[in-house]
Amino acid sequence: MDYAEEQKGELEALESIYYGDFTVISNSPCKFAIPIKTDDHDPETNAGLSCDLVITYTPKYPEEPPIIEIDNAENFEQSFEIALLQHLDEQMKENLGMVMIFTLVSSAQEWLHNKYEEEKNAKEECEAQKLRELEEAERKRFEGTRVSIETFLKWRQQFEEEMGIDKKRELADKEGRKLTGRELFMTDNTLNESDLKFLDEGDRVKVDESLFQDMDDLDLDDDEDDEDFDPNNYHDYSS
Repeated sequence: MDYAEEQKGELEALESIYYGDFTVISNSPCKFAIPIKTDDHDPETNAGLSCDLVITYTPKYPEEPPIIEIDNAENFEQSFEIALLQHLDEQMKENLGMVMIFTLVSSAQEWLHNKYEEEKNAKEECEAQKLRELEEAERKRFEGTRVSIETFLKWRQQFEEEMGIDKKRELADKEGRKLTGRELFMTDNTLNESDLKFLDEGDRVKVDESLFQDMDDLDLDDDEDDEDFDPNNYHDYSS
């Protein structure tokens, strides 16, 4: 095989195919550059991917592979250059014995396009995931705290400690006095069983703790509210 003649014929074809983009770097050894880029590449907006394939003919090319380097890479991740060169190395092994530069450039162009689409889709998915997480956090904040039996019991214990329910119950027992209506309500253990039964039978429920924070403002301690109902004091004014 006349290697020089094979290389000369391919160079003439490449200059015609990539007219305006084909750049000869040196004649001995024969070295030239061909740019590749994604469809939406725009240097002004820093969009897309691009690079130059710098190719050097070896003495026995095409029976041995050419030397390929990557130059002027734009928007390449750290691993892109190595991955592209590995891809081209596989292509050269498959095409040994025939002129292959056009095949290599076309394959590199396709690889660049696919890689760019993968990265773009990955970034879009990452942004979409962040948006979903923000929306979920906002939804949970709006809905309040979801509780189970365990979390409800823990909350009730903490609430009773803060309100001093146990101490009021013990103090009332010692003094031998009746609990107020509010205190009776807060110390009624049947309410615990009712709440637990409700939690156990249904789905998880939401408790708005803010509803219990203003109970101190309610006037529930007046003795007159705890007086027993006397039917003799009731008058029917409707007649």
